[in-house]
Amino acid sequence: MNLSDFKLLYVCLCVVLGIIILTPTLAIFIQFPGGETFSELWLFGPDVESKAGNYPFNVSVNQVYNVSLGIRNHMGKVEYYKILVKLKNQTDLWPNDKDRVPSSLNPITEYRLLLRNGDSWEQEVLFSFDDVFFGDNASVISKITVSGDSFNIEKSATWDPQGQGYYYQLFFELWRYNDTVSTFQYDNRFVSIALNVTENT
Repeated sequence: MNLSDFKLLYVCLCVVLGIIILTPTLAIFIQFPGGETFSELWLFGPDVESKAGNYPFNVSVNQVYNVSLGIRNHMGKVEYYKILVKLKNQTDLWPNDKDRVPSSLNPITEYRLLLRNGDSWEQEVLFSFDDVFFGDNASVISKITVSGDSFNIEKSATWDPQGQGYYYQLFFELWRYNDTVSTFQYDNRFVSIALNVTENT
C-alpha cells in the first residue's frame, strides 16, 4: 500500500467515525421519518370480558342495546376527528375502500373529538329502534335513539327468506380534519355491526 492509498483510507475512516459520533447530535436537529401513521378505530360488544364478541344481533323494538366505540391517534400530531353514525339496509352501498369514498347515506348523528398523538377515546353507544312498522315482507324504521337522542329516519329492509330476518347494518365512519383544505375528509375507516330487527326476540 503506497502513501496516497493510506491517506485515502485514513480520510474515509475519519469520515465514517465522525458520522457515527455525530449521529445522536444530528438527530436532535434533523427530523428523521417516523413509522407508519394511522388512526385506529374499533367497536366492541357490551361484554367487558370478551369485548370483541357478543355483539347485539337480534334486536327488538323499544329495547336498548349497547356497544363500545373507540379511536386511537397514531398520526404523530394532534388530530380533530369526526365519527358519523349511519344505518344501511341490504341494498345501500358501503363506503368504497379502494377509492377512499365514504357512504352516500346521510348520517344519523356524529361524534367530534380532539386527540393528541398516542391518546385514545372510548365511549359506550346506546341505541334502540323506537318506531318500526312490520308488514308486506318489509320493515320500516321511523325512529332511532342513539345515546339518549332520538332521530327520525325512514329506513326499510325487505324480508330475507334465506336468513329469516330484516337485516340492517349500524356503522361508524371515521373522518379527519385536513388543515390544508379546512374541512373534514373521510379517513377510509369504518366499523359496523349487523342487526336483525325483529318484532320479538
